[in-house]
This record gives sequence, structure tokens and C-alpha cells, in this order.
Amino acid sequence: MPTSATSNHPSRPEDLIGRLNSAHTPYEAKLKALRDLKNQIIGNRTKKLAFLKLGAVPSVVSILSSAAAAQGGGGDNREFYESVLIQSAAVIGSFACGLDAGVKAVLDAGAFPLLLSLISHLNEKVADAGARSLKLIYQSKRAPKYEFLQEKNMEFLLSLLNSKNENVTGLGANIITHSCQTTAEQQALSEAGVIKRLVGLLGGSINQKDASLESLAAMVKENPEVSAKFMGPENGRALNVVIELMKDKHPRTRLLACMCLISIRNTSTSYLQDSGIKNSLVSVLLELLDDPGPVGDEAPFVLSSLITEKEDMQKIAFNANLIEKLCEHLNAGSYQAKRLQGIFLLLGDLCSKLECCRDRVLDLQVLNFVTEALAHDSAEVRTAACNFLKNVSRSVKNLSAGQFMNEAVAVPLVRLLCDSSSSVQIAALGAISNIVVDFMAHKSVLVQCGGVKQLVQLSKSMESAIRVNAVWALRNLTFLVSYRCKEEILLELTSATLISLINDPEPSVQGQALALVRNLVDGTLNSINYVFGEDGAVLHAIARQLRSTSKVEVQIQGMYTLSNVASGNELHKEAVMNQLLPQAGNDAEKTLVKFLQSTDSRLCTATLWALINLTFPGSPGTCRRVTELRNAGIITQLKNMINDHCLDVKLRARMALGQLMIFGSVWTWYTSIKV
Repeated sequence: MPTSATSNHPSRPEDLIGRLNSAHTPYEAKLKALRDLKNQIIGNRTKKLAFLKLGAVPSVVSILSSAAAAQGGGGDNREFYESVLIQSAAVIGSFACGLDAGVKAVLDAGAFPLLLSLISHLNEKVADAGARSLKLIYQSKRAPKYEFLQEKNMEFLLSLLNSKNENVTGLGANIITHSCQTTAEQQALSEAGVIKRLVGLLGGSINQKDASLESLAAMVKENPEVSAKFMGPENGRALNVVIELMKDKHPRTRLLACMCLISIRNTSTSYLQDSGIKNSLVSVLLELLDDPGPVGDEAPFVLSSLITEKEDMQKIAFNANLIEKLCEHLNAGSYQAKRLQGIFLLLGDLCSKLECCRDRVLDLQVLNFVTEALAHDSAEVRTAACNFLKNVSRSVKNLSAGQFMNEAVAVPLVRLLCDSSSSVQIAALGAISNIVVDFMAHKSVLVQCGGVKQLVQLSKSMESAIRVNAVWALRNLTFLVSYRCKEEILLELTSATLISLINDPEPSVQGQALALVRNLVDGTLNSINYVFGEDGAVLHAIARQLRSTSKVEVQIQGMYTLSNVASGNELHKEAVMNQLLPQAGNDAEKTLVKFLQSTDSRLCTATLWALINLTFPGSPGTCRRVTELRNAGIITQLKNMINDHCLDVKLRARMALGQLMIFGSVWTWYTSIKV
């Protein structure tokens, strides 16, 4: 008799899930269904997602739970139920492997405590299956945080590390790598003797070596005390073992050995600072960049941790032709997002300090690849490309040549200001902030492609990091800009917006807003008139902020802004004078003297410049302003500043007094000064 169509396709997803869920399906059939399911999803992301949508994970976890309860009762079917446990754990691990959605489904279904319970199973195969599954879960950022500081948890972790089962010890190391995040946790693990156990695993299997290296890197990271313990005599020649592992035949082991050594090196300037180890680290990681698999994807990030903010390491990497190597990879064609992100991250690191790196990058025409990276599907790639542009555009000579302010760069950057990711928006703002510090001939490009409108819009963001970076970009855009360009900017940037930014709750935004106004009023008399619109509302806002703020950076920018206004005509000087010394101005007088008495020489210098501009001898109202300043005690304070330890303060104080000497008794006192 011919079979039905249904029985010819017993492994269709719907049929498999039906067999797993049915109360009428015998356990033998469920065991076969579990094997079929495992075989279908191993290494197949598409199949995993399809089965996730059908609710496969809760069905498997339910079978795991039932089998655990049934085999606990003993009986003749113990071996059968243990087989079900092994297959269920294997299926759960497969769903979690490399798929965050799978990890989430596994955790939501309550599999985690069931898998943990399998670790202590008397059947080593069951324990091994549970450990394998948990290891795969702990490779994901979604894995639950393990609380080391609880005594029972620490005891359990030590039992894992002391196990004779390779997967169980690997699980213990993976838990450390995932969950060891604070100094207190690092210290607790160290005091519990974990370092010694991990060092012991360095002599084990390849999996144990790799797990140990990664865990050690997590434990010593930014912790000098734990690093010192690792380097101490109680751990024998552990450091030499790790150094030797940089030569291991397995690429991942070499990568993790480098990562561990970099964690130690970055923790203290006392460790691993000789040129031999520096060159070896760069050489090994440079070679690993060519690995076609996951090691090659991760190598740029490890190398980045070695050279970030370290000019000496960047020079070594430059001399080892790292830039040429990265360009070869870009020229080779498309990569997975992580690899591309790492390449631009490294290029950005290299260009952060050294002009020779920026020149080499531009000579090799890396900018040709940036436009595509700025439009990449991955937010991480877009962010890395923006950060690269931010660093490479620190080159003054290349800015002046207009290398960056062109449509090929500006247009995609402006598009990213509307990106759905705030991290991308902030990175794009950072790049724009550097690129617009350009010479006047090129700044109009950003205005023409709608950049100003987007920057003003982002300056009103609810997220302070976006606001401050948006205002910073506007500040740099208005630096040494033409009057015509200022007019175009102010079509979007209203007085009300400026006042709102000056009064922003975040001091960092206040400071950037005042610096923006400082640039706007720098230049012609027409520029200064910007702050006098709407009855001088912007000028009043600046003065109020100066009187109320306690943040030095805000005070400095505010005083420089008023100094620029005071460089104008008599009307402008009088307006500043009225803000600094109003008729009923006791508080204002104290503020002005307080600024001159500040321990921050930058604030003193900014205040002195304002006084110099207010007392310029050629202005008709100077004599009266000098009298008011003398009555406020300002001249007495200036006398105390002519021998200041800061050269800027000393010169500006003497300059101010030099201008004042033609008025009354100041001349007599000034001529008695011993230079």
C-alpha cells in the first residue's frame, strides 16, 4: 500500500515541531525528532531562524525538563532518558551557537538552570553535553551575568575549573571571560586562587589554552594588583608560557596570547615595555590580519588595543607597513562587517597622532573607500568610518588643501546626521567638527548640502552627547568664516536657539554655545551686531550665565565672547561694560575681581583681554570706564598680576596697565614698576 505524502516528509519543520509537542508521540519518536532537528539546524542560520519562529526552543526545553524529572526517578529507562538529555542539550546549544536570537529564546524558555543542573550529572556524557551547551550560550553578550561575589557561586566556579572534563573547565573559563567586569570581581577571583588554576590550564588541550588565555586577559585588564599577582613567583614562569604561545601553530591561540599580553602591558608601564616584545606583538598580529576566518576578523581589534593613544606603538606599526597591509585588504574586495569595522578602526587609531600616517593613508587613496563605508548596512562600520575621518582630518596642511571638504565626503556625512543610531550620529558630528575647521573657501560646501540645518536640529536633541557635538560642529564651522557664510548659518541658527543653548542644563553644551557665539562675533562690526538683535537678548544671556556658572570652561568662553564684543565700537564697549559693571552691580564687581583672581591662568587671560578692549585709548568713553573699573577695585587687582608666574597673564596685565597709564594717578604708579 503506498504511503501518504505526509509520511514521505517526516522532517519538515512543521512535522518535527508537531512530533515534539504531541502528547501522543512516544519518547522514542521524540528522541529521533530531536536528532533530526539537531542535524537540520547545525551550521544553518536560516533553518535556526525558521525553527525559532515555530517555537522549537520551548518544545525542546520542555522535553529536557520532563526527561530530567523522569530519569531522576531511576528505573530501567535511565539510559534512554539520559540519551534524551544529551540530545536536548545539544539542540539547545545549536540554537545558541552564533545566534543572539537563539540565545534569547533559550534563556526565555528557562533552559539555563536545567543545563546547569546537568553539569553535576553522574553520567559524564550528560555533564559534557550540558557544559557544551552552556559554553555556547556564554559566547554571547546575552548570556546571564555570573555573580562571582556570592560565596556559593564562587565555589561552583572553582568546581568547574577543577573538573577533569575539558568542556566543564572550558565553561568555567568562559564564564569568567563573560562576567568578570569590575575590579572587585577581578580581586575576588584572584584571592580565590583562580589565576593559579587558569595558569595550569595553559598546559592543557588547545581548547583549554584558549579559554585560559581569554579569561586571564579579562582578569588582569586595567588591574595592576591582579597583574602583579599573575607576574609573581607563585605562578612560576606563566608569563614566559604566554609569550611562547604567540608562536603556537593555532592562529586563535596566537591571537589570544597577544590579547593577554596586551592586557598586562596596558595595565602598567613596568611590564612588557622592551622593544623585542613590542615588535613581536605587532608582527604576530600583522600576520593574523591575513587569516580568512574569525581570527582575521578579531585581529584588528586586538591590534587596536595595542596602539590606541600610544604614539610609540603607532610608529612601530607604521614602520611595519600596517597601513599598506590594511589597504591591501580594502582593495581585495568586500568583507564581513566586523572585518571592515576593524580595518577602519585601526586606520583611525594610526591617524590619531602621527602626520606621517595621515599622509600615507591619503597617498594610498583610502578616502576612495570611505564613501561606501559611510553608507554600509552596519552601524558599527559607519561609526568606524566616521572616526577614521575625524582622525585623518586632523592634518592642517591637508585641511587647507581642501582634501576633506568636498561633496564625496560632506554629503554622506550630512546624511548620517539623520542616522537611526545615536552612536553613528555622534561619530558623524565628530568627523564634521574636524573637517569644518577648514579654510574659508571650502566651508560653503557643508552649508550648500544642508549640513547647517541638520546641525541646528541636532543641537535641540534630548541626548546631551548629541547636543554638545552638534554645537561643537557649529562652533568650528563659524571659525574664521566669511560674513556671507555667517549670514547663511544664522538663517537656521536663531537668537532663541542660541539663548537656549547658552542656558542648557549641561555645562559642556553651555561652553560650546558660548564658543560658537565667540566665533560669530569675531570679525567685522556687522558680526558683532549679531548679539544686539532682539534688544540684546543674546548678550544678556551671556552675562547671566557668567554670573551664575561655577564651571571654568564656561567662564573662559563667556569672557572671550565679551572680549570680542568689546573690540567693536563705542556702543559695543558700553554694552559690555554695562553687563560687567551694571549700576547696581555689587555681584558683578565681585565676579570680575574673582575672575582676575582665578587660579586658572586661561580665565585670567580671557578677562584681561576684555579689559584691554574696554580701555582702548582711542575710544571716547575709555576715561569714564577706567574710573568705574578703578572704583570696582580692578586696577588694584591688576597691580597684583604684573609679575604673575604665567607669561600670558603677566603680559596682558602689563598691557592693560600700559593703556591705563595715561589716565590720572595710574601713570605715577606705573612708572615706579621695576621690570
